[in-house]
Amino acid sequence: MTLSGPRPEWLTFDCYGTLIQWDEGLLAAMDRILAGKNRSIDRDDFISVYDEYEHRLEEERPHRSFKDVSATALALAMTEFSLAVSPGDADILTSSISRMPPFPEVVTTLARLKAAGFKLAIISNTDDVIIAGNVAQLGGSVDRVITAEQAGAYKPAGQIFQHAWKELGIGKEQLVHICASPHLDLAAARELGFRTIWVDRGTGRKPLADYVPNETVVRLDEVCGLLSAAGWME
Repeated sequence: MTLSGPRPEWLTFDCYGTLIQWDEGLLAAMDRILAGKNRSIDRDDFISVYDEYEHRLEEERPHRSFKDVSATALALAMTEFSLAVSPGDADILTSSISRMPPFPEVVTTLARLKAAGFKLAIISNTDDVIIAGNVAQLGGSVDRVITAEQAGAYKPAGQIFQHAWKELGIGKEQLVHICASPHLDLAAARELGFRTIWVDRGTGRKPLADYVPNETVVRLDEVCGLLSAAGWME
């Protein structure tokens, strides 16, 4: 697949893993948490279990805040590994998320896209107060931030995307969504039919077997070349 159709008015972005260094930041946070447990735990195994609980909790109703989801998922994962849960563990995690920095090429790329006339929005599975620290590091180019807290739903549910499009005043043909998560964002694109650019940062996440994004890049700055090739950007 390639990018085609009308020039998008908006470029929408997943935040964590696409713009912000999620895996690196999460590993660092887990190192801090596990360091005080006096047991040797493989952090990759631990994060895999944490992620499973997090996604399961995000699907539950009624909707929970991401602060609640992350704290509960962390406690469940620690219990599974027979680790004692300390009161400050969840705070270490959520405060670490807010401080996670952008990938090196992100700020300049967003500025270039903004200068080319695109409007930029983030659609993210988080709470407003958590993502604020990350957005503050993005150079002021982002026009809107839509969160799961605002939508009352987490990706890959269509509800969060429909909410975002309503807030932005656009239809799916007026945007291209840029993301790193196959099982959240690309899964939603498969169901809802919006155009996507997948940022494959070499984390081992695999695309869906039954869905192909319009384009794939390994760094965000490669998006500019794709938009130029489509005739949408000089």
